[in-house]
Amino acid sequence: MSFAVKPHGSDELVDLLVDSAQAEALKDASGGFASLTLTQRQQCDLELLMNGAFTPLTGFMGQADYDSVVDSLELADGTLWPIPIVLDVSEEFAGKLSVGDRVALRDGEGFMPAVLTVGDIWRPDRTREAERVYGTADPGHPGVRYLLNTVKPVCIGGRVDGVQAPLHHDFESLWDSPAEMRALFHKLGWRRVVAFQTSKPMHRLQREIVLQAAKDLQAHILLHPTVGMTKPGDLHYYARVHCYQAMRQHFPHNLAMLSLLPLAMRMAGPREALWHAIVHQNYGCSHMIVGPKHAGPPLPVASDAGPRYLPAEYRDLLDAHADGLEIEIVHVEAHQYAPARERFLPESQIEEQGLEGVEYTDAQLKSDLARGEEPPAWFSYPEVVNELRHVYPPRSRQGFTLFFTGLSGSGKSTLAKIVYGKLVEGGRRPATLLDGDVVRLNLSSELGFSKAHRDINIRRIGYVASEITKNGGIAICAPIAPYTETRRAVRELIEERGAFIEIHVATTLAVCESRDRKGLYAKARKGIIPEFTGISDPYEVPENAELTIDTATVTPMEAAQEIYLYLVKEGFVAT
Repeated sequence: MSFAVKPHGSDELVDLLVDSAQAEALKDASGGFASLTLTQRQQCDLELLMNGAFTPLTGFMGQADYDSVVDSLELADGTLWPIPIVLDVSEEFAGKLSVGDRVALRDGEGFMPAVLTVGDIWRPDRTREAERVYGTADPGHPGVRYLLNTVKPVCIGGRVDGVQAPLHHDFESLWDSPAEMRALFHKLGWRRVVAFQTSKPMHRLQREIVLQAAKDLQAHILLHPTVGMTKPGDLHYYARVHCYQAMRQHFPHNLAMLSLLPLAMRMAGPREALWHAIVHQNYGCSHMIVGPKHAGPPLPVASDAGPRYLPAEYRDLLDAHADGLEIEIVHVEAHQYAPARERFLPESQIEEQGLEGVEYTDAQLKSDLARGEEPPAWFSYPEVVNELRHVYPPRSRQGFTLFFTGLSGSGKSTLAKIVYGKLVEGGRRPATLLDGDVVRLNLSSELGFSKAHRDINIRRIGYVASEITKNGGIAICAPIAPYTETRRAVRELIEERGAFIEIHVATTLAVCESRDRKGLYAKARKGIIPEFTGISDPYEVPENAELTIDTATVTPMEAAQEIYLYLVKEGFVAT
């Protein structure tokens, strides 16, 4: 069955907001509805459903639309649509629902922006979805990892009735619905508009690409950065918006406007580029720029692998579906800076002309700013760099988290306490020790030691550490943290706000067991303590820890000094 499609013409947008009388009636009746607190991704999807950006969808997809989108890049009625927009819930929640029930959709504060009428309940095949939508089921792809590890197992589809549009309390003048944007284009007389969507700060190269496209098309420009869920490692959108505002003054007057797009990226490469094109035609744009890495995942740390999706894959997919679009795609190839020409050129021209091309990455920029060094003048504008300096201060003033991980008895807590003492002794910045046992007592006393509860405990530690780090402090954490996925999630959270330094205390199981003063290992081997890390539950060894220390070969003070010297070398301790 299909529940999520409404026939539309090129100028028609879906509007899911009900009138005020219906909204009041839904609010009054909501006490009898099932209530679902939405994830960040679901909140982003709901907002774009409600404001018409996801036209022709009138709600979260049912199984017929989902299957058709996954397999054929179109809804059940044949309308082009490449990305599933579904409402995933737990088995427990789904088990309480029947077709026809109403669900109050709520944000984290309990506010109810919409109500869903259940039209379908089903269990999708997530591996099949990954292979079809992302082209891989490899969990090394962060979009696939989120799909397989975070998205819940059951989907509910159905019509959405909007009660009130979500409110944004920051950058109030920069949030525009598709209808508002179309009206503004019409008021200004903008007939051709080229959209540039990004999740990164803009620099000289991006300005040149966008400005050249506008000149070629004789079009105006919509700078439309994604500010919902973006890629791991992307700069927080508050800081990015300040960069975009600084960049806007470098465009000719009345040529470009800035608006924020609350979209949750999937990092699905070519499919996502096609999806973004549909969204931007709904916003009233005539053209959209697609680069060689559009909506692709970030490259793995310490990897020589190339991009997940090749430029030809974007061109082939978008060109194959051009007839189903009401927007034209502007394909842009990769560029580098050519010092001999003192300008950016496409890589193909650099090769043809035998020139040397120079590339300066966002990672290099972050590293240089953290070391107090100047980026190349050709890379960006001083106003943009100055905004980034607020986000990437010199490491001696930057918040950071030391995250010790290792088996019980490995020496994590001892090392953490010694390092904490050394840093407090310096007195330059506040430091907080989040030892595993102390956190258990004060933050997670109601939790047990199942895998689910251990995961919750580590994520709580990560959240507290991220707040400390964001505010320029030092967080020192010493949990066991046995699972790669949880450690990765904590890293991604903290690296949005500062530095994350993982220290693997790699003391062997035999040594840890010999130090067992509490008799925990003995109880675990007898089965008295279930799911004990290293005995009946695995410890997943970190692959890319910043430091690895075996306390069986050095004294605690020697190990702590190694950590302290690393912090000095990397600039986290002022010299």
